[in-house]
Amino acid sequence: MSTGVFYLVGAIAFGGSYLVKWWLKRTYRTWSQVPNQYGVTGAQTAAAILADHGVKNVQIQQVRGALTDHYDPTKDILRLSQTNFDNTSVAAMAVSAHEAGHALQDASDDLRLRLRRFLVPLAALGARFGPMVAVAGLMMGSDAILQIGVMLFAGMLIFQLATLPVEINASRRALDSLERLGLSDPEQRAGVQKVLTAAAFTYIAAAATSLAYALTLLARGRGRFIV
Repeated sequence: MSTGVFYLVGAIAFGGSYLVKWWLKRTYRTWSQVPNQYGVTGAQTAAAILADHGVKNVQIQQVRGALTDHYDPTKDILRLSQTNFDNTSVAAMAVSAHEAGHALQDASDDLRLRLRRFLVPLAALGARFGPMVAVAGLMMGSDAILQIGVMLFAGMLIFQLATLPVEINASRRALDSLERLGLSDPEQRAGVQKVLTAAAFTYIAAAATSLAYALTLLARGRGRFIV
């Protein structure tokens, strides 16, 4: 594969990642200004979904920041950002329902969530040492060290790929739960789907960026780049 093609792949991946993040922020901002017709907050949405499925051991807490929402399976805590916890927007409903979907996965011992949790140490190792070792290999002119670095970095890529089905399933659970609770109408469902779709694409973009980075390092190490 030529040098120009590798540069093009990298540019598309990195540029695409930036555009996806911009799209997510724009979509979230748009629907965060649209109140849901039921007047329920993000925290109330998550609580209703958990109660409807008989999940009683999960705490719902507020956390600082914007789009910092996440479910912590190690502590059974669903954390919602300041912008979603007390907000009654369609976006707050979508994000909160999605995080509740992760709690439902945990409660049902979902295999996809278990696999992602198993891969967390591998991802952490790859993210911390992969790029460092790969760059060291390039500087030392050692193909063996470079390949070790890329293999470590690949651990993070595997984690990112394993994350995709987890996120997609959580979104499906969110939509189904809102429908079941009567918290969905055609217009709001469309808004919820747009927010969740934009969020899902951030994970796809992250995986594509990691893959492009790994391929770029390998190609450069093998002398396919003229710098």
